[in-house]
Amino acid sequence: MSLVLAGVAKRYGEVPVFEHVTLQVARGEFVAIVGESGVGKSTLLNCMAGLDDWDGGSIHLDGEDLGAMTADERALLRRRRIGFVFQAFHVLPHLDVAQNVALPLMLLGVDAGERNERVAAMLDAVGLQELGARLPQQLSGGQLQRVAIARALVHRPSLLLADEPTGNLDPGTAAKVMELMVTQTRRQGASLVLVTHSEGAAARADRVLVLTSEGIRPHP
Repeated sequence: MSLVLAGVAKRYGEVPVFEHVTLQVARGEFVAIVGESGVGKSTLLNCMAGLDDWDGGSIHLDGEDLGAMTADERALLRRRRIGFVFQAFHVLPHLDVAQNVALPLMLLGVDAGERNERVAAMLDAVGLQELGARLPQQLSGGQLQRVAIARALVHRPSLLLADEPTGNLDPGTAAKVMELMVTQTRRQGASLVLVTHSEGAAARADRVLVLTSEGIRPHP
């Protein structure tokens, strides 16, 4: 997997959010992006996933130009190759843990037998093997984030995008969640791009980049 951004710019009307964002993420690399609040870190992550449009430059995933794709083509690419972990978990409250984790496999049409095996293995990997039948409201914040990580990785994406995944967690739980996310992405050979305000989380990365309105640069 390779993710390549070249001169990416984003504006809201006439107001620039960021410009001249150029970076490359190699297969299996863990890159953390930090920066001041409001500089557009989450927006940049959404552009990498093809969830948001951008106003200049290009984004390529494995040589494919996201900017040249239709909305449906981007959705299919995300479904197959990208996992996303959000700060607010975004688990579905009416589905139990196992059903939430199984969603990406259902969308890909994986048959029930293989789907159940992969969900069970993923729940075991994140330490939730006994909680598959529980509803989200019965879980702690740390457990909910582990559900979100399991769901993001169960279809074995080549790229995991994580937007402040420890922002709603206490420091001890946050450290455990980061350890889990890094361990599982390394095990799968996936690349990880993390947006964070946490110095501890960023310190785990192979590379830390600072996003500003004028571009992106290595952390000093």
